[in-house]
Amino acid sequence: MTESDDDYLRLRETFNEDAGRYDRARPRYPARMFGDLAAAGVATGARVLEIGCGTGQATVPLAERGHRIVAVELGAEMAAVARRNLAGFDSVEVVTAAFEQWTLPAEPFDLVFSATAFHWLDPAVRVPKSADALRSGGLLATVATHHIAGGTEAFFREVQGLYERFDPATPPGLRLHAARDIPEDDRELASSGRFGPASFFRYEWELPYSTAGYVDLLLTYSGHRALPKAQQHALLTAIARLIDADYGGHIVKRYLTELRIAQRIR
Repeated sequence: MTESDDDYLRLRETFNEDAGRYDRARPRYPARMFGDLAAAGVATGARVLEIGCGTGQATVPLAERGHRIVAVELGAEMAAVARRNLAGFDSVEVVTAAFEQWTLPAEPFDLVFSATAFHWLDPAVRVPKSADALRSGGLLATVATHHIAGGTEAFFREVQGLYERFDPATPPGLRLHAARDIPEDDRELASSGRFGPASFFRYEWELPYSTAGYVDLLLTYSGHRALPKAQQHALLTAIARLIDADYGGHIVKRYLTELRIAQRIR
């Protein structure tokens, strides 16, 4: 394993370090997304494999639609919180395992679903194993969350200087993009030969944060958690001071949630 692989594995395991904070601070998913997923052909009672369920933030809405779900989660603490959040649903099983090493059950799934987790999986495994998990004609649905221009735009321009000061790995002059400038990408699925053309559904939305709430959110991101503690503390303290001093203790963040759906063809 290379040094780069070691860094990747370390980053994807940071989410498990504070599962309670992750469950509290991470935003949920737009309700319309689950309606669009149903309209794409995921009928009530579908057999669903969810990859990287985290604390169950997308699993609960799926379970509320009556689906039978096997949710695979790498982090033991994250999985424990998910089980608590899903305790009222008899049709959901949360498995603690790495998807790459997990043995697929004999019965195939109607839907393989992954919300803000698919990019953390081994690129050599994630698409072919998802196809193997599905029945013929089954659907692979992945969700990506993008941080986009909008909300309190002056803050997000100004805070870039703090990242450049306290985290030298930050690209200089980095700016958030508009949603229209983020391309729809199904190259990985198309090149596999296992899936048909992907359909994309996009949702732009905003969420307000207090100073404490925004710092809480930042501590759920792998890059922030991986910083040396002194460096992390200095960065977050400076961000909090900026929000309090220049923005009255409140900012608004704009998100783009993207649902990508493709059908297994072989």
